[in-house]
Amino acid sequence: MHDFPDEPHVPEQQQGTAVMHLRFEDVSQTGRVMLDALPHGLGPALWAKLIAASPIEALMSSQGVIPILTRLIIEGGEGPIAAREPLRLRGSYQLAHTEDASAEVNRLILAMWLSASARRSRTYGPPPPGAGEPIQVGRVFAEHVFTRPFAEAGARKVLRFESPDLPAVPPERYAWRSPEALLVLPEGAEPFDAEPILDPIPVAFGLDHTDANQHVNSLVYPRLFAEAALRRLAAQGHGTAVLARRVEVAYRKPCFAGTRARIVLRTFAMGNALGALGAFVPDPPQGAAAGAPEARATCTIRTLFER
Repeated sequence: MHDFPDEPHVPEQQQGTAVMHLRFEDVSQTGRVMLDALPHGLGPALWAKLIAASPIEALMSSQGVIPILTRLIIEGGEGPIAAREPLRLRGSYQLAHTEDASAEVNRLILAMWLSASARRSRTYGPPPPGAGEPIQVGRVFAEHVFTRPFAEAGARKVLRFESPDLPAVPPERYAWRSPEALLVLPEGAEPFDAEPILDPIPVAFGLDHTDANQHVNSLVYPRLFAEAALRRLAAQGHGTAVLARRVEVAYRKPCFAGTRARIVLRTFAMGNALGALGAFVPDPPQGAAAGAPEARATCTIRTLFER
């Protein structure tokens, strides 16, 4: 459950730092940073500072070759911190490729790592023990696949970079994991549900769920899934005074404003933590009761809650 890709050693021009200020709602009542606040740091630390000044920007603007987010891992760290405390960000990126069973290149990858730290503090009340010391409050891994999303269907796949400033195929090989891997119980997990079940509340996506990419924002899915998981855990008699501390999402295709979807999920215990795994499927789902939502899933998710 706690697999997190190792951050590689990369050249200085592929490393960046930044400072990010939080909103009041980005810090829980326990003083730990909410998971969905952390990926916003990819913007100032990587996209704005590093990617915008790299040959990748030219691919995006002149060739329509875009790195599309396909996997996101967010892990929460220590606390407490005050809501007014800025985060110190450190990020890096690496280009890589994946290979098929015949050792042929089948994807070009942009992988990103982000670590966030802050000073131990508290929004209200007396300072906590160790006040002022730096602590890691979370980290993020983001996997992107290069594609031409606006090209005709047969011309979207990108297997080589056409740039004098980039290798045609980045030499680093990347280990690809299928979205279906998230639908398997992690080692040591004890399931509460024998099979995936259908959350009773349909999801109706609106413009409030979207962003400038013209589809549902990537952080909407883990937020809605956490709500469905807490509903299921409460129905099973478990306490819900817990906080999401790790989430992994594999994106297969986007949803749009006006789309209706359902959540299929399975809850479990893992040590002292509670967890859930599942998927967003079209409404009405087919085969959900049989426990095979991955056939039509738009994204798959696995998350872990701690007290």
